[in-house]
Amino acid sequence: MSSMIEVRQLQKSFGSLDVLKKITFDVNPGEVVAVIGPSGSGKSTMLRSLVHLEEVTGGSIRIHGKPLVENGKYAGSADIKEITASMGMVFQHFNLFPHLSVRGNLELAPRTLKKGSPQEISAKSRELLSKVGLADKADVYPSMLSGGQKQRVAIARALMLNPDILLFDEPTSALDPELTGEVLRVIRQLAEENMTMIIVTHEMNFARDVADRILFMADGEIAESGTPEQIFGSPRLERTRMFLNQD
Repeated sequence: MSSMIEVRQLQKSFGSLDVLKKITFDVNPGEVVAVIGPSGSGKSTMLRSLVHLEEVTGGSIRIHGKPLVENGKYAGSADIKEITASMGMVFQHFNLFPHLSVRGNLELAPRTLKKGSPQEISAKSRELLSKVGLADKADVYPSMLSGGQKQRVAIARALMLNPDILLFDEPTSALDPELTGEVLRVIRQLAEENMTMIIVTHEMNFARDVADRILFMADGEIAESGTPEQIFGSPRLERTRMFLNQD
């Protein structure tokens, strides 16, 4: 089975500061990978580099076998667009457009990119809002929603373009604890549907329950990776143990 995502020796520096140091991992179709680790360990930078929101300084990223960046050299802009189009990203702070209704937020990208007729696009936005439990909020504006509802809209919006891969950057860290559950339920449902996902998260119980594999990042490196049983049950490294025990 060929990997959906291949990352090799990924490096990113800001001046003399190495943010990512030779990161290497693969993600297989249908796999859910949770990325955990202390703040400032490079988790978000790594995730954002997969969709070209961050430029790396070295290494390679291949998505579906196509090089986004090969040994630090990026593909042409048309190729980058095509490669990143297969991925959806959900951000920590929702990034919804406040001047558009919920439905408007979902339909903006597919309409702009002409991904289907207006009827198809609007049927799809209804279907996805119902999937995330917000069928009754189509005409509401983001300011009227709770944080958990906004994040569920953001997930539905990411699904509008039929991505093969979903990337989540701390999807619950801006939410009150009682709203976190409703967002994690949606992500859990996507996992059950075999959506390929990389989730940067600080929700350890969720990572343990939902992920097939855990990457523990520290100081810009993948310090340890393994199944949830390995990482949570018997981590090899002292620093992994210390990180997991601080909760």
